[in-house]
Amino acid sequence: MSAHALDKDLDAVAVSARAELVRAIGLSGAWDTDPGWRAVFAAVPRHLFVPYYYVGVPDGDGQGHERLWRGSPDPDARERWLRGVYADVPLATRLRDGELVSSSSQPSLMARMLAELRVTDGDRVLEIGAGTGYNAALLAHRLGDDLVTTVDLEPEITDSARTHLADAGYRPAVVTGDGTRGVPAHGPYDRIVATCALTTVPRAWIAQCRPGARVLAPLATGLITLTVRDPTHAEGTFLNTAAYFVPLRGTEPTTPTEIPHRPGDHELLRFLLTLTHGTLDPRDARELWEREGRPGRERYGVSVAGERVWAWLDDPEGPYTWPLR
Repeated sequence: MSAHALDKDLDAVAVSARAELVRAIGLSGAWDTDPGWRAVFAAVPRHLFVPYYYVGVPDGDGQGHERLWRGSPDPDARERWLRGVYADVPLATRLRDGELVSSSSQPSLMARMLAELRVTDGDRVLEIGAGTGYNAALLAHRLGDDLVTTVDLEPEITDSARTHLADAGYRPAVVTGDGTRGVPAHGPYDRIVATCALTTVPRAWIAQCRPGARVLAPLATGLITLTVRDPTHAEGTFLNTAAYFVPLRGTEPTTPTEIPHRPGDHELLRFLLTLTHGTLDPRDARELWEREGRPGRERYGVSVAGERVWAWLDDPEGPYTWPLR
């Protein structure tokens, strides 16, 4: 089955399912600040970017995975694949030894991030983490191919993303390389968005931005938004939403099992424990969180100044700051 070929009935299902996904994203409020993304999500066919994905299924040893794919000989399985593509959920697209290494993010979270990126016509955007190519397609539809670059470390991922993008009629720049280094040849950028979890903010990104640029990235189960002042300085706060992403390849992120969570911990406390892991004793973090009124993510921020990158609560120069490494 070719990239564009679907059963006649499934083609109608795709149209209907995409319209329902757009409606669900709208009801979530994800693009309230920038309704222009509605038409983009309505136009870009997600199923061309996710020809297969994995769903968890119980097996004799615990949790296994079932592969759903576009080319299944079973028409019911093909319809199940298609309806799953347009569900407002993240999809596991690549596994290695049973571990998730790449995914297609939850569409409503993608919409929220794109709206918070606050793009305007003519903005040049760098995406860190190519994934399936779907997010790059959304950006290219809104801004134009020549203003969008996406980068990923693994050739297998960039080759696949490039193919998906071409099948859907988009040709942004797809680069194979270390995302922490950015892509200086295609800059300077007005916006940088990461679709993979970080442990710090790469200073190379700030250096490749124009003054006033906006950087949005997952960090410590949250989304940090930074405004770039100059090539060595940026600062901003977290959005109030939770965000869980596959780690940026090529880094050595803290794994969740290393963070001393307790059963029943509040989700916002787990955010603080993750943000300060390795720099603040967990007992002190718990006491701070309670003493400061159980602060939400929006009270935290990150600053970049030269070689220094640090997180903070309420005030970048206040008493509660922690280095990010």
